[in-house]
Amino acid sequence: MILLNRGHDSDSVGTLVGQLVEDTRGLAKAEIALAKARLGERVAAYRTAVVFFVVAGTLAFAALIALLVGMILTLATLVGPGYATAIVVVGVLALAGVLGLIGKSKLARPDPETAA
Repeated sequence: MILLNRGHDSDSVGTLVGQLVEDTRGLAKAEIALAKARLGERVAAYRTAVVFFVVAGTLAFAALIALLVGMILTLATLVGPGYATAIVVVGVLALAGVLGLIGKSKLARPDPETAA
């Protein structure tokens, strides 16, 4: 609602102030509704992006598993299936341990002297 000249020249100041308050409330409600609509659009866009990231991550994980199975099958012709599995598992666990230690070092607390 916008404050318009309603054709009454004899409107009192109290009436005009009342109309102003009413129009201001309407404007505030409209602004809140607009903000909610904009937020809803952003949430919908992020929701779609998250779905695509989850699918991409799942496919990448499946590819990693296929790669590891292929490594086991390739090594199985040389050392047998049991040893091939053990070699691949130990290698992957060693890689995971190194990556975990690197991640842990990135989270280490900074020295108080260098932080200041």
